[in-house]
Amino acid sequence: MTGEMRRITAIDDPYLLLREVTNRLAAAQQEVTELARLRRRVVQDLHAQGMSYAQIAEKAGLSRGRIHQIRHTGPAPEGVFLGSGAVVVATPLRRDDEHGRTVVAVDDVSSGKRLEDLARSYGLDVTSEHVPVGGNIDLDRDGLVVVCGPRMSQTMWDLYAQDPVLSWEQADDGPWTVVDRRTGTVHRSGQDSDPARPYDIGYLGRLPRPDGRGSVLAIAGTHTQGSLGVAQLLSSDLAALWGQVGDRPFSTLVGVDYDPDTNEPRSVQLVCPLYRHSEEAAG
Repeated sequence: MTGEMRRITAIDDPYLLLREVTNRLAAAQQEVTELARLRRRVVQDLHAQGMSYAQIAEKAGLSRGRIHQIRHTGPAPEGVFLGSGAVVVATPLRRDDEHGRTVVAVDDVSSGKRLEDLARSYGLDVTSEHVPVGGNIDLDRDGLVVVCGPRMSQTMWDLYAQDPVLSWEQADDGPWTVVDRRTGTVHRSGQDSDPARPYDIGYLGRLPRPDGRGSVLAIAGTHTQGSLGVAQLLSSDLAALWGQVGDRPFSTLVGVDYDPDTNEPRSVQLVCPLYRHSEEAAG
């Protein structure tokens, strides 16, 4: 019996015991899930390096059938792109000045819900919360996915300012744009162009937390349709994104053609490279 088990079983208060056992079971289940994910990742990596399942089995002291089972069952390794164990998805609240109330944008709700569903599909525990109207949010937490642009939050503005390549900037005529410092390209929403068209830009990046002890997965659109496009890209191409950047800091932009009646993405594609920030710093 472990020390933690001894501590729990020694609790006399039945209600405290029930709470402690419940919390410990939840933590243990998260640990089991992440260990299974890591095990599958190791097998996949070794196989990708050219080793056969039989060779892996021999080296690991396991049966070939067991190795093959590990490779094809359990939570997929790319789920770590979103977080480990548990994920918090935060979407912004907005101020309706006309009616003097706090509201949420339908597109923001949809983006958050799709990200939550995606995380659950990879065996992650998910909770949701809102970035308050004032924009203050605690970024120094593990597994944080924030759907919020710099215009609505000084905290997020400071986070985005750490990106060494992609810069949020307000154009002279008012709209927000994203500037690629490497190429000089200014990425602008079709809504803010002349003539206007149903096209938006979405930002996706993993940026360092203020405390330097982890990172935040940041998502934003120049309008809400851009965030929806990022959510769709993650749902369809998470394995490919994970294969290219893993869990390291990066950023990229997504071009989103959408249905003007529903705001639903019709097509999404990267409009710039996946910039790995460690390479940018080295360069």
